[in-house]
Formats: sequence, structure tokens, C-alpha cells
Amino acid sequence: MTAAENLNEQVYPAPIKSVEDGSPAARAGVRPGDVLLRVNGQAVTDVLAYRRELERGIVSLEVARPREALQVMTGVPTTAQDHHRLLMPAAPDLTDTFTFSVEWEDPGLDFEEVLFDGIKKCANKCDFCYVHQMPRGFRKSLYIMDDDYRLSFLYGSFVTLTNLTEGDINRILDENLSPLYVSVHTANQELRQDMMKWWRLKVKDPQAVQIRSMIERLESIDLYTQIVLVPGRNDRENLDETVEYLSSRPNVISAAVVPIGLTGHRTNLPDVRTFNREEAQDTLKRLNVWRRKFLTERGTRFVFPSDELYLLAGEPLPAEEEYEGFPMLENGVGMIRDFLTEALPELPAALPQPMRVVLGTGLLFADSLERAIAPLRGIQGLDIEVRAVENKTFGRVTTVAGLLTGRCFRHAVKSGEADLLIVPPTTLRYGTELMLDDVSLGDLRNEFKMDVRAGGATLGELARVILQGAHSSGHQFGLSAHAIKDTAQARGGAAPGEPLEVEVAEENRRGKA
Repeated sequence: MTAAENLNEQVYPAPIKSVEDGSPAARAGVRPGDVLLRVNGQAVTDVLAYRRELERGIVSLEVARPREALQVMTGVPTTAQDHHRLLMPAAPDLTDTFTFSVEWEDPGLDFEEVLFDGIKKCANKCDFCYVHQMPRGFRKSLYIMDDDYRLSFLYGSFVTLTNLTEGDINRILDENLSPLYVSVHTANQELRQDMMKWWRLKVKDPQAVQIRSMIERLESIDLYTQIVLVPGRNDRENLDETVEYLSSRPNVISAAVVPIGLTGHRTNLPDVRTFNREEAQDTLKRLNVWRRKFLTERGTRFVFPSDELYLLAGEPLPAEEEYEGFPMLENGVGMIRDFLTEALPELPAALPQPMRVVLGTGLLFADSLERAIAPLRGIQGLDIEVRAVENKTFGRVTTVAGLLTGRCFRHAVKSGEADLLIVPPTTLRYGTELMLDDVSLGDLRNEFKMDVRAGGATLGELARVILQGAHSSGHQFGLSAHAIKDTAQARGGAAPGEPLEVEVAEENRRGKA
């Protein structure tokens, strides 16, 4: 490649997060913070393209060691404050490069991101889009309207397909990026356009918005589909039509049916509502007809209502086997049943010392959790409360546990009222202790003067978290007022050197007298 061609080539620098010890990359001197530029002389757009190049066996990798560039002025300053604000660092200098080769061996690189060329954005303006209902003040990544088929393949996120180019479609087929997870919503083309309102200038290929054509063109790709239901729009007969069409396509593996999710922040958005009890019951009745039919004819129920539909309808959840391996667990289909699949471990008769535990959860799951943890109430010394936490961030209409934030718990929990607060693990960003509003469990521990932990993904794990707290080396911030009273009562009053008046004063300080 000539120097001129190099300058004109579009390169997608991929920052390297870590280098495996003893790997070819480590032996070549690659360090975290270096940047991958090319593989076999070609720019790569994502980790999938990177892996595809590695499959060639003999591979040359070009790496750059970024050098800090001089700061540049991005405008004309008029004040000292402007000067500081407009002075921004330039893009790092990537001219310091070196190459190394591997032969049928993994280089040992882990990247900061899986997409080197950025996330493909959504081309739609759906009536029910959650991003449009987000309150202000969250981290920027939560406002990105992603609709990237690569993330669908890698992580199971749902895409609409409306932003695909001819090149994207060919790549999906050529590289067999299967399965994909597709938001269909309705098989009625006119209704789908009315609900999703794609921006014509953002649609790169007019054929991409034709959902039936797209499903049929991707006939070699397994598709897990979802239908977000809006009352009075794509439910009832329209739902029947969609289920019938999807079940007719051999590459459609299943269809999840999820009711619309709303927040209290719908300014200047279409007037939509969620399902009432009767509508949810009608939806389940319709879907159960299909489920019985498919099970008899195909050996699979094919269509799977979300947990929220059952809770809204007041209907019992299906048995574990009816979820057929929980293929759409992350979409809210079977999460409660999966939580209940692991039974409680052997429970102690009593705790070594009294402990008060608050289990915080969303309004929707509170009753189910209350019934599930009933056996724990038989443990002597354990005072456990399931607290339905109102969503103060997204509004009371948002009832799922996973969208609770630090602000919600700050409104629902008083400092020192318990020894242990357990929050749903789904409230935390993956691999961290941060909630959606960037409040950490450590922040809550300090503010509430109590231990704060994430619960388990199953009932058994939740019980172990509670018992682990009970058997830890003392509570991090001391006993709660409730436990102090129980301890004093158990020993017949205050112990020598520990006047009961001091304990009452502590209780008054915490606002519990």
C-alpha cells in the first residue's frame, strides 16, 4: 500500500484493553493502551471482522502506540473562560507503528470495545421507544439509540433491521451471523410503519423496512423475534395475524410478546397506555390458544408471553418446562420462574445474632418475592421485609425492578433502619456496583449506615446472600435499632456497662423511636 493510499484509507483504531501474558502480542511488546490499526493490511470494523481475519491462519497485525498530540483551539475565544473551554486535545498521533505476525495462534488481545467503527444508530422513531422517555441527567450512553445487528449477534440485543444496507445483509448471510434477535412488533406493513415511524433519510435501503421480505431474505439465519404490544394498536386480531405469519417462517425460532413499557417522562410523545387486567387476560387467552396448537403440531409452544403480562393479568406463571430452556430470559420472559427454579438451601434454625433485612424490589415483583421468601421468616432472629420501591426516577408507571435507581432507594429507605439492604442485581451495570444514575452500592452503604448488597439471580442465591451477611464478621455499621432492641430483650435488659438508655438514644438519633 502506498503512502497516498494509506492516507486515504478509512481506519478504525481499536484501543487494546489488555494483553494476555506470554501471548504472541505480549512477546511482540504490545501493551494495554496501544491501538490495533490493521490486520493483514486491512482495516477492521469490529471484533467479528478481526476474528474472521484470524481464521486465515497466518496473520500480520499492525499496532500503533499513541502519542499525545498538542491541544488545538476549536473556535475563536473571546474570554479567558472561552479560551479554556475551546482548547481541546487533538486526536492522538498514531504514526508510531509496528507489526507482528501469528501463525494459527490467538494474538492474545482484548479490546476496549467490540465495535471499532462505532454503533449503528436506529432509523426509527417508535411510539414506545424507551430512549425517548428517558429523564435527563444520565450518562450519555443511555441516550444512544443503537440498532446494530452485530450487537444482536454478539449479545442478543433486539434490532429492527430497518437501517441495514445491502452490504450489511450480505455480510450477515456470508458470515452466517446466526442467530439474530429481531423486533417485529407486527407483520402488517402499514401498521408497522405507523408504529415505528422510520426516518426516510436514515433508511439506507428501502427494502430493509419491509419486515416480511427481510425475514424471508434472511432465511438461512435463525431469528428470535419479539412483539412489543401496544393496547388498541397491534394486539388482538393484529397479534393473531403476526403470530400466524411468524410461525409460518422456518427460520423464526420463537416470538416473545412483551407489553409496552412506559415512564413518567413522555412529554411531546404520542398518547399511549399500558394494559389493564382485562386486556392482559385477553392477550394471554389468545396466545394460549396458539401455544397449545403449536405444541401439538410442532413440539414447541413457539410464542412466549413475558412475565409482566402474567402479573398484569393476575394469572399464575407457567411451569419451568413451559419456557423450553428460557431462550429469551433477558427479554423478561421467564425471569421470575427462573429465579424460583433453584430451591432454598438448608436454612438454619436461628441466626448467631439478630438481623433486620430489607429486600428492595419493584412494585411488579413485590408480591411474588413476598411469597417466595416466606420460609426465611421461620429463622429465629431474622426480621425480613420485602419493600416495594416506587420508581422516583422514571415515574410510578415504571414498575419493573431493573429500572430502580439510587434515587429510588434514597426515597424508600431510612438511614440505619436495617442491618442489610438487598437490591436487585438487575439494577446494576454489568460487572460493576453502579446503578443507572451512577449511584454505587458503596454510596448507599455510606449514606444508609448499613450493609448494602446485590441479591442473587435465583432464590437460592438470594438466601445465601442473606445468610452470608448474617454470618459475616459483624455488621459493617453496627446493629440496627431493631436488632438492638431484640438483643436487649433477649438478655433481659441492658448488659453491664451498656445502659439501655444509650440504646434508646441511638434509636432516637436514627428516627426510629
